[in-house]
Amino acid sequence: MISTTAEVREAHRFDVAALERYMRTHVDGFTGPLAVSQFRGGQSNPTYYLQAGGREYVLRRKPPGKLLPSAHAVDREYRVITALGTTGFPVPKTYALCEDDSVIGTVFYLMDCVHGRVITDPAIPGLTPRERTAIYDSMNATLARLHTVDWQPLGLAEFGRPGNYFARQIHRWTQQYRASETEKIEAMERLIAWMPEHIPGGDEVALVHGDFRLGNVIIHPTEPRVAAVLDWELSTLGHPLGDLGYNCLPWRFTREWEGLADKN
Repeated sequence: MISTTAEVREAHRFDVAALERYMRTHVDGFTGPLAVSQFRGGQSNPTYYLQAGGREYVLRRKPPGKLLPSAHAVDREYRVITALGTTGFPVPKTYALCEDDSVIGTVFYLMDCVHGRVITDPAIPGLTPRERTAIYDSMNATLARLHTVDWQPLGLAEFGRPGNYFARQIHRWTQQYRASETEKIEAMERLIAWMPEHIPGGDEVALVHGDFRLGNVIIHPTEPRVAAVLDWELSTLGHPLGDLGYNCLPWRFTREWEGLADKN
């Protein structure tokens, strides 16, 4: 996983000395000097690999610049990861949340670096059918475990509005789409009209991830199991079928969209 890091992009650079001063005060056992590189990939929130004093950390921050309302909620990520960590759920250990923009320019949090495999191709090439099955079984078990977490004792009773999840999500993402669209796309207009008329029945409430898929979990380096679940910025209280349906999208997508529909 660490092989996917490189020098920090120009637009995402910050004052490393200021971060080091912050970590000396807020991270138990921290000793410098601090070395910083950036993970490559499609993260909406810039993510950095930190090394200091023989230890490894990961920093995740809001990107600089003008942002859509409620987007890039790294503070929510920190809150849910910290809460789940107390239950033994597979998430990185968290160290600190900094909401002071004067430190490195935007809100950020610090967590442990979990080593393992990040796999984006849902066909999981290079492994045996048994190993691939075991990985997906582990993902399914992890998702089921998440949806059965008792979220109220974890201090997450105000983490979202229970009920009416699909209608709220459709409304929210339609608003986000309208705020960023540059031209009318007829297929999107049809989809926006179709979805509110086809909301599933039932109104179960669970802690949901919001972006649960193979590319957002770390697989153990040698074992076919989930070592950590990442990218929690869309997590909330919602309907468990939302996570399940999203995780099944590769069965419908073609290889152009990292799917399995046109693969044997």
